[in-house]
Amino acid sequence: MTKRLFDLFAAGLGLLLLSPLLLAIALWIKLDSPGPVFFRQERVGRHGAPFRIHKFRSMRTGAAGLQLTVGVDPRITRAGAWLRGKRLDELPQLIDVLQGTMSLVGPRPEVPRYVAHYPPALRALVLAVRPGITDPSSLDFLDEASLLAAAADPEREYIERILPIKLQGAADYAQQASLWTDLGVLLRTVRRLLSR
Repeated sequence: MTKRLFDLFAAGLGLLLLSPLLLAIALWIKLDSPGPVFFRQERVGRHGAPFRIHKFRSMRTGAAGLQLTVGVDPRITRAGAWLRGKRLDELPQLIDVLQGTMSLVGPRPEVPRYVAHYPPALRALVLAVRPGITDPSSLDFLDEASLLAAAADPEREYIERILPIKLQGAADYAQQASLWTDLGVLLRTVRRLLSR
């Protein structure tokens, strides 16, 4: 209950304080390339329930290909490249936090394609908590796109090497999550992003 109240307060305050920045980003996206401001994609949430995540659109409309970003992806727009580099494309997920489908801190929600590779025991543990905007595993893999770009088969690299590490980190988080650990992750996230 305390975690949910904190999420509601922080997400609401964040949207209020960041509203000028969010509006400026939305305008930039519209001027930079044709298409909607937001990108919506199905992800797997708490207890396996699907939901549609909010992100600022960072790719060309109708772009096909892997559900992963690999290196300097030609699908990414000029505005999108900058937003992704600063992780500002994730800010609309504050809406998902208010809606209750996400938390500020929790395992990053995956698309169904990759959740299908979760071992049953870890799947149950990781999906027992709300997915989050940030978590320790995602911080450890801030440069994931560069790692995948160096692989001969990026999707196989993700499924066989990166995903198991991220999944174990998510499971560790789920087992020891508390408001204090969440505050620590949020502070670490701010420091990492400001240093980029």
